[in-house]
Amino acid sequence: MQSVTSDAVNTGGGHHLFGGAISAIIPHSAKDISDLREIPDNQEVFSHCHTDQSLIVELLEFQGQVEDQDAAKYHFEDIAGSNKATDPGAFEVTSVVPLPKSELSMSECSSAWILTGTQCVSKFNEEARNKVALHLGLFRLPQFSTDVLITFNDPLSINPDSSSATGIGTLSAEPWTVQDFHRLLQSLTLHDPGLFG
Repeated sequence: MQSVTSDAVNTGGGHHLFGGAISAIIPHSAKDISDLREIPDNQEVFSHCHTDQSLIVELLEFQGQVEDQDAAKYHFEDIAGSNKATDPGAFEVTSVVPLPKSELSMSECSSAWILTGTQCVSKFNEEARNKVALHLGLFRLPQFSTDVLITFNDPLSINPDSSSATGIGTLSAEPWTVQDFHRLLQSLTLHDPGLFG
């Protein structure tokens, strides 16, 4: 099991994603889930070593029919569908705001957005549902027919019957913060556009 070391966080160069085509500063205590199970080629997935938090960086088809200001909500609703969190009250968007390009390393994006919301989700098709804060960062790259979506899953409440209830680490574990997520978004850098085909 490979853990992303603090050196990867502190170098400023970031952690290599998608074979080095993209890099980003991944928060402390992250483990690469591809060392544990197979991950689709369009995703990089990390989990916190001591909490139930996770980060997903994924390359998705650019949704040209969706206006930029609505694209993050489109992807949030798509995730809600995948999480079977579409019942009334099972998901909520609390904010969608643009990310100023002047604060981003990924200058190739036409626009970038951050969405905050919540979803009630279960793991492994369990009945027990956990309330999770979802923070989405969306980078729109129409010239590459790609939306780059970064998802930070931050559990707010864990159902005692969930398998996550036994997987939570010690209280002394330092969880990832929204600031860690913002640092990842700001550091996301494209090195090789050939990644997009």
